[in-house]
Amino acid sequence: MTWTIYLSGEIHTDWRDQIIAGARALDLPVEFTSAVTDHEASDAAGDMLGPESDGYWRDHKSSRVNSIRTRTLLQKCDLAVIRFGDKYRQWNAAFDAGYCTAIGKPYVTLHADDIVHPLKEVDADALAWAETPSQVVEILRYVTTS
Repeated sequence: MTWTIYLSGEIHTDWRDQIIAGARALDLPVEFTSAVTDHEASDAAGDMLGPESDGYWRDHKSSRVNSIRTRTLLQKCDLAVIRFGDKYRQWNAAFDAGYCTAIGKPYVTLHADDIVHPLKEVDADALAWAETPSQVVEILRYVTTS
């Protein structure tokens, strides 16, 4: 079986690349999907539907178009990895965790220990909490090959 792993969350560090490289180095039976990680492209996802004079409506349209991809890929994945960084608040990542809970999709959180408290509800439903991408790779190794 090839597992599909959805990588959700912060887009400002190379954590995705680290997990993908680690999984490839171990030749794990996984494939990865993700939200659009280009911030400008994500913000402009709804622009093809016409211009907006108000930022709220531009964001609303773009978030709706982005959710087509996000919901579809979350529904199809076997496991989601949801990353919370320390520089920006990732409200979308918290939303993805809630969506996973609602549809019964297992997820692992990835974040530093200094934000355990604000993520207590998110972590409470996660099946694991990792602090490093290498720990995520070890979880993937275990669940896909043991």
